[in-house]
Amino acid sequence: MNLQPTTYMYYLIYAIFYLLSLLPWFIIYLISDGCYLLIYYVFKYRRQVVVDNLKLAFPDKTEAERTQIGKAFYKGFTDNFVELIKLVSISENEMKQRFVINIEVVNALVAEHERVHLITGHYFNWEFANLAVGLISKYPFVVAYKPVSNKVFNKLMFNIRSRFGTKLVSATNFAKDFQPYAKSKHALILVADQNAANTSKAYWVDFFGKKVPFVKGPERGAKMGNLPIVYTHFYKVKRGYYKGVFELITTTPNDYKDGELTKVLIKKIEDSIKQEPSNYLWSHRRWKHIYNPEKHARLAVD
Repeated sequence: MNLQPTTYMYYLIYAIFYLLSLLPWFIIYLISDGCYLLIYYVFKYRRQVVVDNLKLAFPDKTEAERTQIGKAFYKGFTDNFVELIKLVSISENEMKQRFVINIEVVNALVAEHERVHLITGHYFNWEFANLAVGLISKYPFVVAYKPVSNKVFNKLMFNIRSRFGTKLVSATNFAKDFQPYAKSKHALILVADQNAANTSKAYWVDFFGKKVPFVKGPERGAKMGNLPIVYTHFYKVKRGYYKGVFELITTTPNDYKDGELTKVLIKKIEDSIKQEPSNYLWSHRRWKHIYNPEKHARLAVD
């Protein structure tokens, strides 16, 4: 059997990850602590972006309080990716113990309405959530993912994330790849706090007191199919253990005017962040676009 070089490399990298995944959790977290020290103190990865974002979101907090949130964020950030190593070999039973969520809400809605849209924000640990919900859901759990440019690591990530049955659909080719699931029972999860690439085709919604352009897709998709919308929040209980909450927003999305559902969902995300400030992905520039009343007023949701 002749294997391509990329196939050899995949098996080599997978073997390394698998062996690392057998390490005890406390060693995994020692690795994460080391990564935190390097990223925060040495490389200062996006430190100014995080500082600016926290100042905008929490102007009433002291600088010391925001610094504390920022450090906790970076610790969660490194945990989020180092914990991925354990997911290579984690058992189904351990996965169920480490990520708990009220899946019965989604199962009941899919049974009645056939398709449901789950809407969330950029919370830690989304890798845990991806595996756990796919494992415990009674119906197919569909996740849009962004392919990694490196073929070896793209295959590795795909196989890890789909271990327990999660259906991955490429975000870059979503319309085509989603077709096998489009008309069957499923729950599709989408991220609502995604910055819109085209600000003239977005809903401009207040997010921590400043208007931000958010993609229309989550709201539009639900309205097109008249599908239930469920807000999805998850957070760290302690290292390696997470809890999630599914909250039904509506089963009749077309009762809302254009943009209103997006506003409701962004408010939900904002409230979740205020409850667990360090649990959010602060390293992305959510407020990079400037609202222009003359250009964007028709897109603003007040």
